[in-house]
Amino acid sequence: MNLKKTYFLLLSCFILVFYTGNAQETTLNPKNEFRAVWIATVANIDWPKTSSDPIEKQKADFIEILDTYKKLNYNAVIVQIRSVGDAFYPTKLAPWSKYLTGKEGKAPADNFDPLEWMITEAHNRGFEFHAWLNPYRATMDLNTAILSPTHDYYKHPEWMIKYGGKYYYNPALPEVQTHLVAVVDEVVKNYDIDAIHFDDYFYPYKIKGEEFNDTASYQKYGNGLSLEDWRRLNVNNFVKYTSYAIKTRKPWVQFGISPFGVWRNKSVDPKGSDTQSGQTNYDDLFADPMAWMENSWVDYILPQLYWSMDHKTASYTKLLKWWSENSKNTAVYIGNGSYKINTDSDRRWFNPTEIPNQIDVTRSYKNINGNAFFSAKSFVNRNKAVTDLLLENQYKYPALPYVVPNSKKIVIDIPTVCNATSNSSCSTYTLNYPLNSKIRYVMVYEAKNGSKLDLNDPSQIIDKIAFKEKKDTISIVIPKNTEDKNTTYAVSFIDFYGNESKATQVSTKTDKKSNQSTMNNGSK
Repeated sequence: MNLKKTYFLLLSCFILVFYTGNAQETTLNPKNEFRAVWIATVANIDWPKTSSDPIEKQKADFIEILDTYKKLNYNAVIVQIRSVGDAFYPTKLAPWSKYLTGKEGKAPADNFDPLEWMITEAHNRGFEFHAWLNPYRATMDLNTAILSPTHDYYKHPEWMIKYGGKYYYNPALPEVQTHLVAVVDEVVKNYDIDAIHFDDYFYPYKIKGEEFNDTASYQKYGNGLSLEDWRRLNVNNFVKYTSYAIKTRKPWVQFGISPFGVWRNKSVDPKGSDTQSGQTNYDDLFADPMAWMENSWVDYILPQLYWSMDHKTASYTKLLKWWSENSKNTAVYIGNGSYKINTDSDRRWFNPTEIPNQIDVTRSYKNINGNAFFSAKSFVNRNKAVTDLLLENQYKYPALPYVVPNSKKIVIDIPTVCNATSNSSCSTYTLNYPLNSKIRYVMVYEAKNGSKLDLNDPSQIIDKIAFKEKKDTISIVIPKNTEDKNTTYAVSFIDFYGNESKATQVSTKTDKKSNQSTMNNGSK
C-alpha cells in the first residue's frame, strides 16, 4: 500500500470515528424514550419465584424487580396478568392463576389483590404499568385435572381446540371474541393501568405434521375467503374490537402488541424482510401487524427482535431497518432478548456490548422510540457487566415515556406553590390541586452549581412523584443539596396521556411562601 492510499485510509477512519462520536452525542441520553421490561408470570419465569411463596415474600421479590429497573432508569413494566385462561386479579371471568397460589382457582389470603398492589408499587416508582394478557392460550399442557371448575375449558368446552399439547381458544368463534374483549374491558374498567399489552401468541406457532382443527368453524364462518385470509380476519377483528373497548372506556389507556419479529420473508413477498425465518407473523401466526398499524388499532407496536446484530437468518440490524421503514400511524419500540445474555448458542450474546450496541443502533432511527427487554430476571442480580455498561452510557439518566400517540396537548394546569417550608435537610412545598387536568406525576428537576435549569436535560431529573392526593392541595418534599448552595429546582405536571406541563421554578432558601416562576418546557 503506498503512502497516498495510507493517508486517505487513515483520514477516512478519522472522519468515521468523528462522525460516529457526534452521531452518538445527538442520540445519547434522550429526555423521552420508552424503556420497558417484561415481567413474566407464566411458569413462574420472573415472578412469583414459586407459587408456594407467602404473600410477603412475593411482595418483596416484586419490589426487588422494580427497584432493580428503577436504578437502571427504566420507565415501564409489562406485567403478565393472564397467561392460560387464568387471572392475577379477582374476576368471575377466569380462575385465580396457579402460578400465584399453587392451585388454580385458589384465592390469595386476606383478599389480597395482586394487580392493584403491583400497579400502585409501579406508579410509586415512576413506572408505566402495561397489563400483559395472552388472549388465546388456554392451558400449558393437557392435564385438565388440575384446572379449576371455573376455567373456560370446563365452562365452554366448545371454545377449545387441542393443538401441540395445549388447549387454545378458537379465535373464529364470535362468542370467544366477545368473552376475550370482556376480559380486557373489565381490567381497563377496574384498574388504573397505563396500557393493555398482547404478545406474539395469536394462532399458535405451527408444528410439523399437526393441523389446527378449526374446519367446522371455517365451514360455518369462512364466507368464501381462503383459510389463511379468514384466520387473519379473525385476528384483525379481535384486535379492532379490543381497541374500541379500551378507548371507549379510558382513551388514555394505550393498546400495544408485541408481535413476532418477522412479518414475512422477502422470498415470499417482495415487501418482506431480508430474512429466512422458519415461521412468520403473516403466513404462520395469521397476525398482520401491517393492518393493525394501517387502521390505527394499536397505539404502539413492539416487534420481538430477539436475535443478535448480525444473525445469519434474522439479523437484528436488518429487521430494525425493515420495521423502521414499514411502520406507520403508531409508536414503534423494539423488543430485545436480554434472556439470551451468556446463555445462547449464538456466541455474540457472550459479548457484554451486544445489548448496548442494539440500543445505540435503535436510537439511530428517529421513528423508533425505545426498547423493551425479555425478561426481568435477566438483570436482577445477574449480568452485571451489561448493566454497568448501560448505567455508564445508554441509560445513564432517567427518561420519560412518550405521549400516547395522537394525544399531545397542552396541560392547562401548571404547578402553583401556595406554601413552602424549609429546614436544614429538605423543603416541603404545597401545590394547589390541578383542576383542569388528570395528573399522573409531579416531576422534580435540579440544576447544580448555578447552572441554568433545562427541562430537556435528563440529567436534571431527580424525582418523579406519583400524584395520589385527592385533597385541595398536594405536598412534595425535595431534599436539599447541602454541598451546593447554588442549586435551583423546578416542578411540572405529567398528565395521564404523558403530556408535561410548563414547569415552575421553586426556591429552597426560605421557610416562607416560596418564590416561583414559570418555565417553558419544550421536551414534548
